[in-house]
Amino acid sequence: MSALDGRLTRPPYLLVAHNAPYEAGLIFDQRDHCPALARIPLLDTVRLARTAYPDLARHRLDDLLRHLAIPAPPDRHRALADVVVTLAVFGRLLDDGPWNSLSHLRRIAEITPKLLELEQEAAKGQQESLFGL
Repeated sequence: MSALDGRLTRPPYLLVAHNAPYEAGLIFDQRDHCPALARIPLLDTVRLARTAYPDLARHRLDDLLRHLAIPAPPDRHRALADVVVTLAVFGRLLDDGPWNSLSHLRRIAEITPKLLELEQEAAKGQQESLFGL
């Protein structure tokens, strides 16, 4: 993660993840090693799938793969394989969903990184103490 963090030199960025709150938590736990990555918002493909396919009973990655007839790789549940199938699902979501812009996608599915939230709260607290609020 720190190697990736070193490559993040030209923001803005937006990460895409299935069950992004979980991934955001993993990234937050490693924030000392990847501070730039820990500040990047995420798009949650689960939230997008709930909007695009509201009639599905569940929106787990395996359920979406079956629904979309995307073959699960033999090494499913390994990092790279899951990235590849998440990318395939995301591509289909872009085609199938009702969104018409990146801002629309973000309104539906963006996860604000916890590190960014904490920094914003700290800055707000500093402002309030400066102005006696």
